[in-house]
Amino acid sequence: MIRFGLLVAVAALSGLAALWWSTAASRTAGGTASGRKSKAGGKPNVVLFLADDMGYGDLGYSGHPTSRTPFIDNLAQNSRFFTHFYVPPVCSPSRASLMTGRYQVRSGIYPIVFTADSVYGLPTNETTIAAMLKPQGYKSMAVGKWHLGVGAENQYLPTNHGFDEYFGIPYSNDDCPCKICLPNEGPCTDPVPSCFPENVACPLFSNTTIVEQPVDLPTLTQRYVDHAINFIQRTVADGDPFFLYMPFNHVHHPHFASASHEGMNARGLFGDALAELDWAVGQVLKALKDQSLDDNTIVWFASDNGPSLMQHERGGSAGLLRCGKGTTWDGGVRTPAMVRWTGVITPGRSNALVSSMDILPTIAAYTGGNVSALTLDGMDITSVIQDNEVLGPRDFLAVYPEFPDKAQGPFAVIHGKYKAHFWTEGKFIADHENYDPMCRPSHPLTKHDPPLLFNLHLDPGERYDLSGEEKYSDEIEMIRTWLAEHIASVDWMEPLTGATDPRVQPCCGDVNCEPFPECCVCQA
Repeated sequence: MIRFGLLVAVAALSGLAALWWSTAASRTAGGTASGRKSKAGGKPNVVLFLADDMGYGDLGYSGHPTSRTPFIDNLAQNSRFFTHFYVPPVCSPSRASLMTGRYQVRSGIYPIVFTADSVYGLPTNETTIAAMLKPQGYKSMAVGKWHLGVGAENQYLPTNHGFDEYFGIPYSNDDCPCKICLPNEGPCTDPVPSCFPENVACPLFSNTTIVEQPVDLPTLTQRYVDHAINFIQRTVADGDPFFLYMPFNHVHHPHFASASHEGMNARGLFGDALAELDWAVGQVLKALKDQSLDDNTIVWFASDNGPSLMQHERGGSAGLLRCGKGTTWDGGVRTPAMVRWTGVITPGRSNALVSSMDILPTIAAYTGGNVSALTLDGMDITSVIQDNEVLGPRDFLAVYPEFPDKAQGPFAVIHGKYKAHFWTEGKFIADHENYDPMCRPSHPLTKHDPPLLFNLHLDPGERYDLSGEEKYSDEIEMIRTWLAEHIASVDWMEPLTGATDPRVQPCCGDVNCEPFPECCVCQA
């Protein structure tokens, strides 16, 4: 009966979403700023910004006293801001879940992340947001850090996943010999060394072609902005609706910033990188406004996971949340997120339980995308977006660890305001000197029976375990029941991130050149 009720609710919400989209479409069908009517009947454009390793406490909007993020703060004030937005704990699994609307174990994007020498990538039979939008007439571009694989034949890059164009670095900047890509040594050595001389220099791709290797990191964000704005202008001129996906390298370590931002922030180099990320968001939002697209563009902003605490005070902040990146505590998997659609979405804060997996089905609801043939774990949250008092449709969410194991299943389950930890494990990336012993790598894989239980609404720092109190026994049993049903319902794909080969690394010349990898050098 519960499942039947959910299906009825989803169907009802889909109907409401269609009504909202129809209203917006009729309002914007008069054409673009250039006076041309959209070929797709006025469907809304979609822009999705994704920060890298930005924690819940890093924005000025969420309370950091020395962060300067005026553009993102303004976006938050004019958006539906999600206070309980969840993601996987590390980069590649998080991006896979975002792009496909599915738990990372379904697509094989685990354990940890893809590296420069990874053999595989996101399977090409997975349906991304861009692939879902293509039949609706959308043009799509990815600008930034892909981190879902490259492949020996570049077969896993965005243009093989529904995107028409790609410009960016395909993985994290810490996977490159950063002394080559950065003009000074400091970011590479302090406080945690981030230099891999055995790897190729960072490649910059345009579609599937390397146009620069090594990339000049301090100039990268400006080029991201230029390509994004150019894409918007070209697509508007053609009269097509568009999807722009901007996954930034900021604020992943080693931190960098352009000359116009470096040395300008009280938070040091991290603050400079964050300020440049904020500036870039502001430039793209200005381009939308200049094209008179504000009321016909859905703008999302999120972060892929929590902060890398091993960078100490030079890294990000999880705010009042516990632990950070790599862990399944909220500091690792709960990040700031928001969505704006001027004139359609009323700004405000929502305490609903939402996930990055919900973005794909929600975009589908707003754009008329067909997801009927997909097995999704994400849900259409248009009801949450339209009303900050609505706490559905999601009741439960599984939280998978950095190293998922089918025998263990998810480490934690969130049910409304409660979170139950069945397993905990500290992580190196959460800092071996962390003041909290549960975060440190010295905390071994530990099973909890009964699970640790926390009320996230009253105790967002997950400090006060409720599992020993009899009055919560029914809640724990309800979570146990759902977890067993969830485990039985999920088909795991074999892990894809572990296979590596140095010679599959992106090389602008012959991959068999010598001496490798130094011979992989080209300049625009």
